Amino acid sequence: MSFALSRRALLAGASAMAALAASPARAATVTLIVPYPPGGAVDQLGRLLAEKLEPKLGTIVVENRGGAGGSIGTGALARAEPDGSTLGLLNVTQLIANRYLYPSLPYDPDADLTPITRVATGTIVCVANAETAREKGWKSFRDLIAWSKANPDQVRMGSSGVGTISHLGIELVKQKTGASIVHVPYKGGGPAILDLLGGQIEIMFDVTPAIAPQVREGKFVALAVGSKERIAALPDVPSMKEFSDLGLGDVDIQTWYALAGPKGLADDKAKAVFDAVTAAMTDAGLRAKLEPTGFSPVTDGSPAELKKRIADENPYWKELVRISGAKLE
Repeated sequence: MSFALSRRALLAGASAMAALAASPARAATVTLIVPYPPGGAVDQLGRLLAEKLEPKLGTIVVENRGGAGGSIGTGALARAEPDGSTLGLLNVTQLIANRYLYPSLPYDPDADLTPITRVATGTIVCVANAETAREKGWKSFRDLIAWSKANPDQVRMGSSGVGTISHLGIELVKQKTGASIVHVPYKGGGPAILDLLGGQIEIMFDVTPAIAPQVREGKFVALAVGSKERIAALPDVPSMKEFSDLGLGDVDIQTWYALAGPKGLADDKAKAVFDAVTAAMTDAGLRAKLEPTGFSPVTDGSPAELKKRIADENPYWKELVRISGAKLE
């Protein structure tokens, strides 16, 4: 009897191991590299996504590797083994813009990565310190632009760094409107938010998840979103299309976030991750958590579709970097 039970247990264990071996994408532990510090908007997105992907991909450990516009973490992803055990949550900066911002990168965006699918899109929001806005009479984005022209270099805009989407976005707005706004780069969005709260700077353009809480608390006044259409997270805030009289009618500042693997990631492993993400993005619970932050869940039709998007968007981001004049070492 004892021998029979042991034999059955042995057979069951062998079957389980065979099933795991037959699943090409499932690893004991998957490392998800987030190329930004913990606590920020991208980190939040990564942790929400990891939670939903674990049932299909196995245990996922989020590893924050910030620095150099996400280049440090992306370089680590590029050097990882292409066995499905390492993925990266990257955005348009690492996949496109960095090649025009830095004279050299620790990775080749085209040759060293395997794009899989986008997971979310988002935009930036122009916010002002609520007390400052009252003092200066900024009841709308038009008021801000007009005041900046009448008071050159007196509006200081904080950003999370040179070459970030907030920096590129404001330079585009300045070019289109003739606004006189001084860019003040910070080492991350957190310090800029603190200075905006303290009144050391007047405005910020930043990604929605980072500043929506302060808007809801009344500490910041949201004057405009950078996208062409309004967003669900801040439905009362006008979009760029609504400022066509200022020359902004065709402006649509959007960023997006995607999962990628290192070069050489096998097609079956990439497909397994793609299928897991596609399923996760239909989850009502995940969508309910993402949308109030300003992230809009999205997926591509295939990894090839994302690769084409990267190629198609290259000219747009190259031009934004040129307009900004940003160059990084």
